[in-house]
Amino acid sequence: MRISLLIASLMMTSAPLHAQAIDAKTQARIDRILKKTPLIDGHNDLPWELRDKYGSHVDNIASGTDRLEKPLQTDIARLRAGRVGGQFWSVYIPAEVTGPAAIEMTLEQIDVVKRMIAAFPRDLELATTADDVVRIHRAGKIASLIGMEGGHHIANNLAALRAFYDLGARYMTITHFANNDWADSATADPEHNGLTPFGRTVIGEMDRIGMLADLSHVSEKTMTDVLAVTRAPVIFSHSNARALQDHPRNVSDAVLRLLAANGGVVMVNFYPGYLSEEVRAFNIARAAEEGRLKAQLIGQPDKLKAALDSWDAAHPVPAVPVAVVADHIGHIARVAGHDHVGIGGDLDGVPYAVVGLGSVDGYPLVFAELIRRGWSDANLAKLAGGNVLRALRGAEATAAAMKSQPPSLETLTK
Repeated sequence: MRISLLIASLMMTSAPLHAQAIDAKTQARIDRILKKTPLIDGHNDLPWELRDKYGSHVDNIASGTDRLEKPLQTDIARLRAGRVGGQFWSVYIPAEVTGPAAIEMTLEQIDVVKRMIAAFPRDLELATTADDVVRIHRAGKIASLIGMEGGHHIANNLAALRAFYDLGARYMTITHFANNDWADSATADPEHNGLTPFGRTVIGEMDRIGMLADLSHVSEKTMTDVLAVTRAPVIFSHSNARALQDHPRNVSDAVLRLLAANGGVVMVNFYPGYLSEEVRAFNIARAAEEGRLKAQLIGQPDKLKAALDSWDAAHPVPAVPVAVVADHIGHIARVAGHDHVGIGGDLDGVPYAVVGLGSVDGYPLVFAELIRRGWSDANLAKLAGGNVLRALRGAEATAAAMKSQPPSLETLTK
């Protein structure tokens, strides 16, 4: 997701983020479920963090990345501790990067993922199909899939979309924080009233080649437009329930009901700003205070920093427990059904996370909380990876049914 570090000075200071204890019986049950069904996370931003913090070098992620000078939330050792069986690695690029530069940067980010996989062949293997994920998990490795975070990646070029698919990309988030030329974002003023005609063509071409449409980050009108035209299941790779936290990045009950008919999946993320109304109110208050101080202390950066540091010290980020993540998962399961919920932590894309979930070793805590609430093994397996595997198979089946349809040569006329 790559959230702006508006409150970077508060990173992980509100509460300890180390894993909490799980009793042996519960852990054994979790391990039994996740041995049969891979735990597949829908969104991790490690490739961008490696680019941004370490010059795209990939050789430092074996273990201990939380102790690096520039800490990371992900490494191989903690992926193993978290029982991760499959990971969609985000090849995020900033929304302001457009045109040929976007295509070039996307290629560079795909290269980061592939070099990362090559550097750790005993632990990671590229997956491009649902069958690949199952096979790699059975071999004791972490299936590594690729997702593009925003339609700006393709620079309005369907040939680029097809090329990225050939390189391994298996979902594309339709927008990021900003509108693109053919779809509206959840966090920008409406420009297109959802999808444009070219946007509908993009969705059709994604259906034809077997690439999942990811509706995290898009406006509600874009959500409903995509659901109206796609022939394949969709995913929300890292989103939460809007009924519990009224942020436009989240998914309303009306859309959840449409999602059930579509066969898609909402993969719940771990960022408190999209989980907790208390944290959302905190973020709004801090942004207001920062704006006030900037106006008051214009041209005085040292005083501004000191004043913000003082405010931060007096106003810690509210701690959010794992139970709140379980609340969102439970709500989605009640409205859309247990077949339509998954996990997309958004780790290494957020400045701080839920207590215990600030690292990829924390996933068992979510399962332990749901076990405490009475979830069955069958529904826990669906949440872990069964649902997203079904969606991926649905995209593959759609592509197979459309194989006689020629590639679209449509171009965007602004």
